[in-house]
Amino acid sequence: MLKIGVAGAGHLGKIHLKLLEQSPKYKLVGFYDVDTDNGNNIESKFGYTFYADLDDLLDKVDVLDIVTPTLSHFEVAKKAIRKGKHVFLEKPIAHTNEEAQEIISLAKEYNVKGQVGHVERFNPAFSALKNQIKKPLFIEAHRLAEFNPRGTDVPVVLDLMIHDLDVILSIVKSEVKEIHSSGVSVISETPDIANVRLAFENGCVANITTSRISMKNMRKMRIFQKDAYVAIDFLEKKSEIIRMEDATDSNTDDFSMVLENAEKQKKKIWFEYPKIEANNAILDELESFADAIVDDKEIPVTLEDGQKALALALQIIEKFNK
Repeated sequence: MLKIGVAGAGHLGKIHLKLLEQSPKYKLVGFYDVDTDNGNNIESKFGYTFYADLDDLLDKVDVLDIVTPTLSHFEVAKKAIRKGKHVFLEKPIAHTNEEAQEIISLAKEYNVKGQVGHVERFNPAFSALKNQIKKPLFIEAHRLAEFNPRGTDVPVVLDLMIHDLDVILSIVKSEVKEIHSSGVSVISETPDIANVRLAFENGCVANITTSRISMKNMRKMRIFQKDAYVAIDFLEKKSEIIRMEDATDSNTDDFSMVLENAEKQKKKIWFEYPKIEANNAILDELESFADAIVDDKEIPVTLEDGQKALALALQIIEKFNK
């Protein structure tokens, strides 16, 4: 069983602490937080051991789960890696691309593993059909959230859109060729609404809209590929695949759904609803990291994946000012 500590005991950090305490794959040693009063309060209320000094915690663990504010990811990860500890980093991996690159270099130098917490990769609606996604041609994503002051210190691209950027980069096996983006600041000092159009080298196009001042919550993605349309509802944890093939006498009957185009070509349409296995995505991503360490398995969301998503997000933000 891997000994793990948590750095950062804010809203998400407390969720990680609760899940790690329940996990049979980890032994939760304790947590570190820069706010001593917060740390003492959490220790008193929940019983987790509080370490006021990060080095003291690092000396007792195999893995550090970093859930601190993004600005501090680099310094915390650097200290952990140099002590030979594996690191799980909440998204985004770091504040700058240069910091992300150095984290990757340090992990290789000290021969430790790292994973980034892009939790939508573990959403059951995505997991149920990700293997059915083949060479997407067009992707449309909407991620809308009601206003919450937490996270508004960074542009909505780093706060919310980066989830969709990571998913899209994981299914489109091509480099981004062109970026068109616009962002609007409504309440915050940084953009609260953003729309991005990505054109990839292989011809795929992705259109992404994100808002953190919506009247309702929505997290949907639609993926169009040859002869199939894939719909994912990350919020409701639902997904469907609509397939199409040439309609013939042998594959149709009176109950078949058949469409005929202007050229008199007939296409048969049918629906598939993948089985959705209920899960806790945060627990799954943390335990997948344990498996990668103990059994030397492939890391689902590598440090390099995290760096690519961050680099693209920063490019998008840079385009806002041009």
